[in-house]
Amino acid sequence: MSLIVSMAAFALVASITPGPVNIVALSCGAQFGFRASQRHVAGATLGFVLLLVLMGLGLHEILKLWPFLTRVVQLAGVAFLLFMAWKLAADDGQLHAGEAGRAPSMLYGAVMQWLNPKAWLACVAGMGAFVADGEARLVWQFAAVYLVICYLSVGCWVYAGTFLRGYLGNPKGMRLFNRLMALLLAASAGYLLLP
Repeated sequence: MSLIVSMAAFALVASITPGPVNIVALSCGAQFGFRASQRHVAGATLGFVLLLVLMGLGLHEILKLWPFLTRVVQLAGVAFLLFMAWKLAADDGQLHAGEAGRAPSMLYGAVMQWLNPKAWLACVAGMGAFVADGEARLVWQFAAVYLVICYLSVGCWVYAGTFLRGYLGNPKGMRLFNRLMALLLAASAGYLLLP
């Protein structure tokens, strides 16, 4: 039982701490509301768990053979973060209650995780700590624990954004909030480029 508790603690710390996916979740909750943002939460969770499982089943070995792929993923992630920052900064600040079609899709959330360096680090570190020998049963057990924890963690960020929505009820306040979130995303992208 202590292994599951350790896995859950690791998953919680890695999932709930601020990062690009959570910043977008916060912004989604504030702009689109809780229900419309659930597709982002589900996509981010499933995308991460798929990456975790693939890493546990051997993807890390490919990255050891071809380390340049790690840099390619990192640069793609930086480009994607800057694109999202631009989209947030350019947003008009209008709240879109009931317009779920404009909220980020499930695929967007999943792709975001695959281009998120924090997610890659969490996968490598988690698999190294809990499934070093690549035992499939432990990979799936860790993935199941992570599925629940990640969903709840990203959902908490959406909920926090939904709570902030009450304070950002006008376009000017929302534009300011979105630009602050865009600045945070751009800063995290810039940080990834440092040696």
